[in-house]
Amino acid sequence: MLIAVWIISALTALLYIMAGGRKVTMPAAKLPDNFPFVKHTGVRLLRFIGAVEVLGGIGVILPALTGIAPILTPIAASGLVLVMILAIAYHVREREFKFIPFNLVLLVLPLFVAITRFAGV
Repeated sequence: MLIAVWIISALTALLYIMAGGRKVTMPAAKLPDNFPFVKHTGVRLLRFIGAVEVLGGIGVILPALTGIAPILTPIAASGLVLVMILAIAYHVREREFKFIPFNLVLLVLPLFVAITRFAGV
């Protein structure tokens, strides 16, 4: 089970760091083409979401890996679960249903990490 937790943690970290990094580093002119909701929410909110995703991705792996404050790993994973719940709610409200399956995957991965790490695995 421990190996599965590490694999899922690494995958979660990788996905969130990549997704968040893209939101943080992409030029503002290209954002509306790649993230249509930025037209409604603004670039600042998208950059904030990206920063939260990057920090959450780091938090899902680094504390457990180093042994320094490992309680932060399930807390970071729980924060990413919250981000995805809010993303799903937004997409439902805007009737953007095609994004929801990917959001569900991005919700289940950190949920697994949070549950297993809070359980002490």
